[in-house]
Amino acid sequence: MAIHTIQIYRRFERIWHWSQAVFIFTLVFTGLAIHGTHDLIDFGLAVTIHTIVALVLLVLWAFVTFWLFTTGEWRQYVPSMTAKCRGNMLTMARYYSYGIFKGEHHPYEKTMLRKHNPLQMITYLLLKIAIFPSIWISGIAYLLLSIGMVDPFGFISLGTIAIIHTIAAIAVIVFIIAHIYLLTTGHSFKEHVMPMITGDDKVDLTKDQYDYLLANEPNKVKFD
Repeated sequence: MAIHTIQIYRRFERIWHWSQAVFIFTLVFTGLAIHGTHDLIDFGLAVTIHTIVALVLLVLWAFVTFWLFTTGEWRQYVPSMTAKCRGNMLTMARYYSYGIFKGEHHPYEKTMLRKHNPLQMITYLLLKIAIFPSIWISGIAYLLLSIGMVDPFGFISLGTIAIIHTIAAIAVIVFIIAHIYLLTTGHSFKEHVMPMITGDDKVDLTKDQYDYLLANEPNKVKFD
């Protein structure tokens, strides 16, 4: 295998990433205002913006889910349970908890079929199947109750729904803090961020993979 620069993140993927980032930061800002953490925005306006942006984000997530399954990109978020993958998880855990502070080389090299290391896969998978759905369901339930519609969860109080929504939101905030922190470690900030802007990144390719791209998708191969 050899390192080559190719287009690894598609245009839709990059638009989705940055749009989602803007929406989530907006939701965090307005959510904190609703909770009374700050008074930089009027309560009523915060509620309106929070509701509208949440609904727009929900539509975006619906498109993303459709895109992931129709393109097969969902495989990028499902870690293998092989012994090698479990070993890689332990290696990555050691790197993030110890090696990164000692200046050790990042132990994972991206490939065309595996853009994320095993710990990233688990984290993103947890977000997509547990944390985000918790926010969707609790948020919609809270909205329906707040406007006097039928209670979809008659056995759960409004206060409990609000707590679930808040806990899920805090989990997202923790993820954002960790995500931004890791952007400042290892490679330069530019090297971490530019791939999600241009779509291009350095990955390990076998000769067959490289030859396939040259023959079938030459626009993805970047020549220095």
